[in-house]
Amino acid sequence: MDLVIGGRAYLKGKLQPVDIAIEGGKIIEVKKSIRGGEDRIDYGDSIVLPSAIDVHTHMRDPGMTRKEDFATGTISAACGGVTCIFDMPNTNPPTIRRDDMQDKKSTASQKAWVDYGLFGGTTPDSNMFRIGLEVVGFKVYMGSTTGDMLLTEDRDIARVLDTAKKLGKVVSVHAEDQRMLVKKEEGTLRDHDEARPVSAELSAIARLAKLANGAKVNVCHVTCREVLDAAKAVGFTVEATPHHMLLDRSMKGGAYLKVNPPLRTKKEADGLLTAFTGGEVDMLATDHAPHTIEEKEEDFTQAPSGVPGVETSIPMMMALVKKDVVPLPVLIKASAERPAEIFGLNKGTIAAGMDADLNVFDMRQVSIISVRRLHSKCGWTPYNGREAIFPRATFLRGMMLTEDGSIVGERTGRDVVVPKSRVSA
Repeated sequence: MDLVIGGRAYLKGKLQPVDIAIEGGKIIEVKKSIRGGEDRIDYGDSIVLPSAIDVHTHMRDPGMTRKEDFATGTISAACGGVTCIFDMPNTNPPTIRRDDMQDKKSTASQKAWVDYGLFGGTTPDSNMFRIGLEVVGFKVYMGSTTGDMLLTEDRDIARVLDTAKKLGKVVSVHAEDQRMLVKKEEGTLRDHDEARPVSAELSAIARLAKLANGAKVNVCHVTCREVLDAAKAVGFTVEATPHHMLLDRSMKGGAYLKVNPPLRTKKEADGLLTAFTGGEVDMLATDHAPHTIEEKEEDFTQAPSGVPGVETSIPMMMALVKKDVVPLPVLIKASAERPAEIFGLNKGTIAAGMDADLNVFDMRQVSIISVRRLHSKCGWTPYNGREAIFPRATFLRGMMLTEDGSIVGERTGRDVVVPKSRVSA
């Protein structure tokens, strides 16, 4: 065996002192005491958890690398305890055509510090079979946001869902019904909320329910309990973001807090957090969407939507675990176990045969988030000043990647999708 890690590991729903034996990037044994191994690290009473999988990020690479790229974005992820990210297709060019997908995969393979999967984009005339075996899933935008991909007609959405079903892929949906977005002068977060109302999310989910026909539908970034309940009622999986649970439209921040779908009221944010702590949300996802300070300083109407979050999500949640706000089993399920299960990854659990992707936390090391310590190229965070517990160490496939907030390992990020054969329409 290559390495033995000792600590209080999260196994079968609870923390218990064990040794974890690792060989060839995988966990080969977990038990109370293991002898041998070329190397050994004993973390004492620190806790060892499966590292996080963030199923919704925007690394802005290619085409918008002034905001972020696969190197800076995945370093941020690693320092926040995320060892696998999924990147969305609304880059420039978008990942719709196979050539563009191949180029993006090549870029990611050269830059990524953590494992990754790429989403394929969908348009009314896109050939999903051309990229079907190379993507981790497909993305549907039912409401306008960054990029030009938009599906508004039921027949186009139904075709995408049917094709994804044939390919066995998840369809993650930005569920805002474009027909229900309100054109109005916007100057505040409240205006933005009113322009993109909850009813637009509910309408999109109702339309999807009629069209899904057994397809695997995942609703991205639900903004409140009502939307969550609607999606779960029809059998869809759901993501919730830290910003929709911890931020609200009454906060100061202006365009820096402008996101799609919008921040809702404090009551709605609190309700979503309560649903999350109760284990009702399938996946914690950040929708990490960095923009430059210059862009966010533009007039509210012109400023782009999106906030960075991949480095701060797990640390903030761990601080809430310490305060007994978020149960640890709920966080592990939403950040690791369910993402791996839904997208078919050999990750997310500390067990023999799984990838040795691990975080080590000292729960006594509470710190305050400071943008100066973060690694995103965009250079700002909506969470400055909040409490967080950053990982003491992070391991990717058994190799130490970060220690005490710094990269100490090698760049070994891999694509989680390895196509075995071609599929034709």
